[in-house]
Amino acid sequence: MKKLALHWKILIGMTLGVLVGVLFSNLEGGKELIQDWIKPFGKIFINSLKLIAVPLILASLIKGVSDLKDISKLSKMGGRTIFIYILTTVMAVTIGLVLVNVIKPGNTITEKTRTELVQNYAEKTVKYKKAAESQKESGPLQALIDLVPPNIISASSNNRNMLQVIFFAVFFGIGLILIPEEKSKPVKDFFDGFNEVILKMIDLIMLAAPYGVFALLAALVVESPSVDLFKALAWYAFTVILGLLIMIALYNLMVYLFTKKTPKFFINGISPAQLLAFSTSSSAATLPVTMERVTEHLGVDEEVSSFVLPIGATINMDGTSLYQAVAAVFIAQAFGMDLSLSAQLGIIVTATLASIGSAAVPGAGMVMLIIVLQQAGIPEAGLALIFAIDRPLDMCRTTVNVTGDATVSMLVAKSVGKLGEPKVKNWDDNY
Repeated sequence: MKKLALHWKILIGMTLGVLVGVLFSNLEGGKELIQDWIKPFGKIFINSLKLIAVPLILASLIKGVSDLKDISKLSKMGGRTIFIYILTTVMAVTIGLVLVNVIKPGNTITEKTRTELVQNYAEKTVKYKKAAESQKESGPLQALIDLVPPNIISASSNNRNMLQVIFFAVFFGIGLILIPEEKSKPVKDFFDGFNEVILKMIDLIMLAAPYGVFALLAALVVESPSVDLFKALAWYAFTVILGLLIMIALYNLMVYLFTKKTPKFFINGISPAQLLAFSTSSSAATLPVTMERVTEHLGVDEEVSSFVLPIGATINMDGTSLYQAVAAVFIAQAFGMDLSLSAQLGIIVTATLASIGSAAVPGAGMVMLIIVLQQAGIPEAGLALIFAIDRPLDMCRTTVNVTGDATVSMLVAKSVGKLGEPKVKNWDDNY
């Protein structure tokens, strides 16, 4: 018998969680039974994601930054690559924030349900309000001061200080680049191996995802058994997908404006990689196909594609960062939190930097979302609201990630005179 794919197991866990939650909501003592004997497993799953957040940032980001050593040889190409990747990521986060503030999917939840949510997580809401009041009293450069940790061990012990961990990881990676290769190699080899271990830990944690989703959804339903929660979830999914479609359109526009290649040419060339990305939810697994399509079908010189695309699979997560922005504000709206402009600007910075350290494997985006939520002071328990449909959205945002990598490779190739005619032409290409 063919083994059931993980995303189907997650969908089954989601469905069973909702059904069990509805059933026990109508039984005497059912709510208490779910809260005492099922909800804890959801908390354990959330804690396991939080457990690897700091190691994942350190491993992925140090590896990603140290891998940029080729910039010393290809400084022109490297500088443009990093600049365009960061630019498109900021664009993606900004689009996500604009859409979620305009559509307001979390506001479709009734006040009664919102009150129940706030009561269930009252302790975390109080912490958020205290942090917000403290933020108002701080000076204009406090965010800059908070960026640099006085003690990396202390910063790593608190997931709310994730920007400090990111700062240290980037700083450490730069240090590895600047020292002689024979001295940096043992350290880099260690973090390469460390990164592989963390990725395997994510695989193991994701094996428990169906059970975690079941527990989270069952608890959510018995604690707030309102249909409007699921209506809000549909609006949330619509907001994310709309943002991703806008990003696809922007990629096509950028390719047309800077390379004069039509959207039809671009989509024909990259579509097999997009489909693979959609089915695997992994930029890393799709990388060989992406490189082949970009080189053979889009006309990017191999020297450019072999440099730009592996970096992109590590640090360019436009779809993931857009989703993180939408998800963070949606959860805040669901809890009745009014995020200030400064808090949302913080989300832009955190989501951009977190996407750099986001591993190119399924489930890593959820770990990175933990970082964004905690940095903004939003209860991470709100993950229960969105995890049920995270897998299909993960498939969509990975498609955008891969499309963004291909776009940047074409732009960089054009800027350095390395974009030519494709080696393999599709019969219906029109360029």
